Amino acid sequence: MKPVRIGLLGLGTVGGGTVNVLARNREEIARRAGRAIEVVQAAVRDPGKARICGTGGIALCGDPVEVVDNPDIEIVVEVIGGTGIARELVLRAIGNRKHVVTANKALIALHGNEVFAAAHEKGVTVAFESAVAGGIPIIKAIREGLAGNRIDRIAGIVNGTSNYILSEMREHRRGFDDVLGEAQRLGYAEEDPSFDVEGVDAAHKLTILAAIAFGIPLQFSRVHTEGIAGLHLEDIAHAEQLGYRIRHLGIAWRRPGGVELRVHPTLVPRRHLLASVDGVMNAVLVHADAVGSTLYYGAGAGAEPTASAVVADLVDVVRALTTDPENRVPHLAFQPDAMSELGVLDRDEAGSAWYLRMTAADRPGVLAEIATVLGEAGISIEAVVQPEPPRGAHFAKLVMLTHTVSEGRMRDALGRVERLDVVDGEVVALRVEHLEDCPA
Repeated sequence: MKPVRIGLLGLGTVGGGTVNVLARNREEIARRAGRAIEVVQAAVRDPGKARICGTGGIALCGDPVEVVDNPDIEIVVEVIGGTGIARELVLRAIGNRKHVVTANKALIALHGNEVFAAAHEKGVTVAFESAVAGGIPIIKAIREGLAGNRIDRIAGIVNGTSNYILSEMREHRRGFDDVLGEAQRLGYAEEDPSFDVEGVDAAHKLTILAAIAFGIPLQFSRVHTEGIAGLHLEDIAHAEQLGYRIRHLGIAWRRPGGVELRVHPTLVPRRHLLASVDGVMNAVLVHADAVGSTLYYGAGAGAEPTASAVVADLVDVVRALTTDPENRVPHLAFQPDAMSELGVLDRDEAGSAWYLRMTAADRPGVLAEIATVLGEAGISIEAVVQPEPPRGAHFAKLVMLTHTVSEGRMRDALGRVERLDVVDGEVVALRVEHLEDCPA
């Protein structure tokens, strides 16, 4: 049987890694797929640039449309990123009835509904395992391995850059800017790190995970997103003293009235497995009704970890080339005409416990005054810590942990607390997730 011919859009880190994995494991991959897989053409910006892979047998071209329109190519692999030209090329490939494999989480999160509708109409597959958590097969696990379950919640560390920064801040007591600079020098962070440290990258990935977990349309605009740039070393230290560790989590939670979608710094119990995930590694916790909690851990980026997922998608597509399009695994796990109307909850409806740090007057009755305001809002306090203030100081720090409360109620209460004469400045508020209790 003739090899399946592949065209690459991009031959950088992921594209080059894909060529290397396909070449090194050629026989093993052919045995799994039933046919050999060959890269025959690749679109690159600079054909003369040195590559991390060999290019023998690959026709390099400067125009990606040549690859998309090449009648000899059956599967197009898009690894150029972005949502401009990448969207146009993917839709053009689908229009040409070519299958697509993409590592582009922004494209799927923002335009996936359009892309999948076009692919369904043309009877082709768009595979995107590598778009979330690099080499961890989390898409397949949720879409296929857990197909018999009702998934309640996903919580994950899905951005290695942010996790590396938080790990270094905690372990070595270094400030955010210092660690970010090192991450850029090491190649963990881009020159413009905003997508990583502001949570946008994680929100793209959470959008995709929530869609395949709950059978809802992709809704990136509804994800509440907070980054890590504003975190202070003292809060990381206080969290440790209280038995917690701060992680930048993406959380998708099915509630009775809808789905919570949020990305933010989160205090996690130090004994929890997610708390032990350090450096640039990723980990995703999935809770489902039948299997309970499962954890998926591994490299979330890099040439060959991501290429591993790209090649796995290629094998899946090759296996299904002759399959009736109506009987293939649905792109978002659920049949297109059976997507849920379950809505995404507003930010104020989300519920969590909270860590609060404030500066208050150091005199009797102050704690009671603050507790009264919180109590009137229905917020109960779990623990209070008051570090010893410097001798002669008139103000002291107060650190509190609360029980679970809606975000809207907490925001209103914090506004009242900050207006108290005994409180100086803004209250630092971080969410706390125990990751044990699930809705019935």
